Amino acid sequence: MSDLDLVAQSIIFIFGGYETTSTTLSFLMYILATHPDIQQKVQEEIDATLPNKVHPTYDALTQMEYLDMVLNETLRLYPVSARIERMCKKDVEVNGVFIPKGTLVMVPRSVLHRDSALWPEPEEFRPERFSKKNKDSINPYMYVPFGIGPRNCIGMRFAMMNMKLAVVRVLQNFSFKPCKETQIPVEIDSPRMIEPRRPIVLKVELRDGTLSGA
Repeated sequence: MSDLDLVAQSIIFIFGGYETTSTTLSFLMYILATHPDIQQKVQEEIDATLPNKVHPTYDALTQMEYLDMVLNETLRLYPVSARIERMCKKDVEVNGVFIPKGTLVMVPRSVLHRDSALWPEPEEFRPERFSKKNKDSINPYMYVPFGIGPRNCIGMRFAMMNMKLAVVRVLQNFSFKPCKETQIPVEIDSPRMIEPRRPIVLKVELRDGTLSGA
């Protein structure tokens, strides 16, 4: 790769992981605010794993099974990109379908993630879908928030760890609740990128019960 190619790829890595992560965290906080029982379970797991608000370590974050379930279910309902696009580089036949070279192939990930034939009551937020007991039964090609195969998102593991760290540090100190400005249900703006039509506004309280901000 040339120096220009390296710079271009580096910029893509930076910007590709910035808005995607922040948008997912916005949806996650919205989910927690509108599902207080789930928020409480996440906070209980955080407190049990990291007593006295100690700083999280990599090992501690990987131990938080319920947090992982909640994040995965958030990505099922709100994958940042509505579809995966790939250009076919040579003539190929897949399951009897001929795809000529140069064809743009699109996989509608948001449709897959809400297909009632694949997910019972798909509009419901159910972290238990991704429990250890149930996770192995999920077809890996039906849940693709980061894509799949050799060309899946190169930053997947970093993004997941980054989001878990952010959630833990915030929920150690704060709780989220809906307020009069909270849009329920949240409306999605674009069919291409899964983003809220209007900014997600929530009430934030310190965990001792005092109001911190909105």
